Amino acid sequence: MPASFRLPFRHFHRIAWFAALMTASTIIFGGFVRLSDAGLSCPDWPTCYGRATWPSAPAEVADHAASKIRPLETHKVWREQVHRFLAGLLSIEVFALALMSARRRKGGMAQIIGAAVLVAAAIPLYMGGQHVAASVLAALGEAVLLIAALRWSNQDLSRVSVLALATIIFQALLGMWTVTWLLKPIVVMGHLLGAITLFIMLVWMAWRATQLPIRLADAARLKWLLRIGLGLLLVQIALGGWVSANYAALACGGGSWSADNFPRCVSQWWPPHDFAEGFTLWRGIGVDYEGGVLDGASRIAIQLAHRMMAVLVAVYLLWLSLRLLRSPGMRGWSIALVAALAAQISFGILNVKLALPLAVAVLHNAGAVVLTFLLVSLLARLRAPGE
Repeated sequence: MPASFRLPFRHFHRIAWFAALMTASTIIFGGFVRLSDAGLSCPDWPTCYGRATWPSAPAEVADHAASKIRPLETHKVWREQVHRFLAGLLSIEVFALALMSARRRKGGMAQIIGAAVLVAAAIPLYMGGQHVAASVLAALGEAVLLIAALRWSNQDLSRVSVLALATIIFQALLGMWTVTWLLKPIVVMGHLLGAITLFIMLVWMAWRATQLPIRLADAARLKWLLRIGLGLLLVQIALGGWVSANYAALACGGGSWSADNFPRCVSQWWPPHDFAEGFTLWRGIGVDYEGGVLDGASRIAIQLAHRMMAVLVAVYLLWLSLRLLRSPGMRGWSIALVAALAAQISFGILNVKLALPLAVAVLHNAGAVVLTFLLVSLLARLRAPGE
């Protein structure tokens, strides 16, 4: 670390690591909620049928307005609300990191607390049906944080800390819209990308605060190669989110060990498809997207795009792992990257062959988190000898 680097707080790195672990857990549990079709099990937000926890029997919510939107499913409802609890705890951790990093800035803590108050005040307004006023307050809170991020340097991790707080606030909005806009695909995909972005910032921040650099002569070149790999991986994660949000995972068929569904698709190498319809991002508000609304050709286009991008990402990361293998002291990282990539490819194939079993689908979601962690960890730790 440069001599000018200042750790915001003695235990800052421990809190950052815990927040990163919580983020990974929330992403994986969120995948479980989504893949078990529990994303709309609480039709109101942030409560669940008007409760802070969740009801255990339909009779408990018979008179609540949410029961007229969606009947209570007791075996699913806890999943959505537990996911919200995890996100709430994570928000507190990220808020604490932002406060710690801002305490040496003039008026820094006041800005962080002020932004949090604005966002907190927006929640009861939203619950009371004053959506415009709630949106204005939330936007003002986000603006305060973004202005602070532009003004502050990252010498003491204050910029990335405040950006992480702004990200998780926007994540809360996306979580709200996921429910109120009935699993709109662009929102579901954005919610996943927002969570991954937050994870990247927290892992990077945790490594920088831990101060364990890896010094290599060609660190600068390797970091550029890692950035390209991370960018390709993020595109693939976005496509995976789009596949899930549009229920296109089994568009090529599933549940058979024949070649009908993999590597071919519905027994063809290039079946009829509709990329234009499959990648229409906005379809208005008020449509219930649970179960998907696209026809077969559109879903096939989404699945084909995900598969083609998977080949590109796999080839690049394999080449990158070989490049790491030739660098001194990087053998372990190279092996870890190849192992994570092989597992992720296997989970993807098994999802199709076994008709999307929940356990395998959740592991596929976790695999993306692991690959992201490896690439970001190297980006955060690599340094040139004189840097």
